[in-house]
Amino acid sequence: MNQFKNITILIIGWSFLILGVLGLFLPILQGILFIMIGLAILSSRSQTIRRFLKHLEERHPHYHVQMEKWRGRFRHWFKHE
Repeated sequence: MNQFKNITILIIGWSFLILGVLGLFLPILQGILFIMIGLAILSSRSQTIRRFLKHLEERHPHYHVQMEKWRGRFRHWFKHE
């Protein structure tokens, strides 16, 4: 069951990232919003994403503030057990 949860979280996170990239080119979708949601979800499982977010924090602090808001909202849904 735990493996199923991990796979589901990865699928949801990557889906948001793909929608975010599409949203950068399509006027209907909010690309940055979907990318930040996807990164917030994936950061609970991926060390690489956490390193990227650390780099984002150092380089663009205003994006980091928004990312932390999203991570706080999703933290209770996607706890790492």
